[in-house]
Amino acid sequence: MVFAGIAGVGIVAGLALLVRGFVGYRSAGRITGTSVSRIASLAVGEVLVSGVAEPIELTLVSPLQSVPCVYYRSRITESSDGDGRDLFREERAVGFRVRDASGAVRVFPGGARFDVPNRFDEAPGVWGGGVIGFEPRTGSVFAPGPESREAQIADLLTVHDRGRVSLLDPSGLPLNMSSGRNHYREARIEPGETVTVVGRVLPFADLDDPAAAYIVDGTGLDAADPEIAADVAEAREAGILAASPAEAWGNAAIEGFGIGRPVRAPELDPAANPPPPPDPALAARAAAAFEIAPDALILATSNEVPMLISLGAPTQVAARGEWQFVLGLVGAALAIGSAMAMAVVLQGGPR
Repeated sequence: MVFAGIAGVGIVAGLALLVRGFVGYRSAGRITGTSVSRIASLAVGEVLVSGVAEPIELTLVSPLQSVPCVYYRSRITESSDGDGRDLFREERAVGFRVRDASGAVRVFPGGARFDVPNRFDEAPGVWGGGVIGFEPRTGSVFAPGPESREAQIADLLTVHDRGRVSLLDPSGLPLNMSSGRNHYREARIEPGETVTVVGRVLPFADLDDPAAAYIVDGTGLDAADPEIAADVAEAREAGILAASPAEAWGNAAIEGFGIGRPVRAPELDPAANPPPPPDPALAARAAAAFEIAPDALILATSNEVPMLISLGAPTQVAARGEWQFVLGLVGAALAIGSAMAMAVVLQGGPR
């Protein structure tokens, strides 16, 4: 029976490799079958672009290594071989830009499939102890977007006290995991890394739900609140839903208002003290991050053109997919061999 169990594990592992191989083969086919488009000359329709990932309004902080990124996939499993039950699993992404030598385009990653290999894959050693490189996130999931060069230099020169790590951070990541031999894995797309994106180019005004398309929340939580959705639908039907944040919030819709220096002149009571004149450079930076013209071309997913976001240049992505296909063929051979061995065992051995 022990041999039959080993054969069963071989069948499952082989089939998993086979499925992964076909997924990689399909991804490689999409990359090699589509020519790279210059961002400056994009037209509406399916395109493949490749360039550097740039954050816009927000970045994320990865759960297992606390690294700023625009996408992460993190997982902790109960056993060191990765086959145990999930103790933690989370996948998130925020909108970002892809920039090549000709220009930049916004990417709305909602509904996309990500081809990003693990860059953190660790488990405790044979004699136990801590996990090398494990720096759990202790603050918010989100962090500010790109900062000025001066702010980045000041941050690098500042010694940060991480403080005492709690058992649970605000995201619910269980941090007290010294017992057992857990397996830690994390994949990320960090600002400044090369990405390849296959998707559909369309005007921003044609995007059905920009807020939902901007953020990928793979935490398993239902982001759609039925009660809020019903209230919004009722307000829209009654014609009392504001058409823009400025109409709904007034001065509060101005970036920097109430938490710093507004980037545009607010509407104030004539008796109020006027604020300093807005900084033109700050206003231009806020407009580039938050204001999108209705006719601006963006990249998103659609039923006709599913989005694929891959880490690396097109040649790297294609090579990775082809290697996964080779492993898939090995997995198929393993599954077939294991199935034949199990059949022999169940029949009582060779006669």
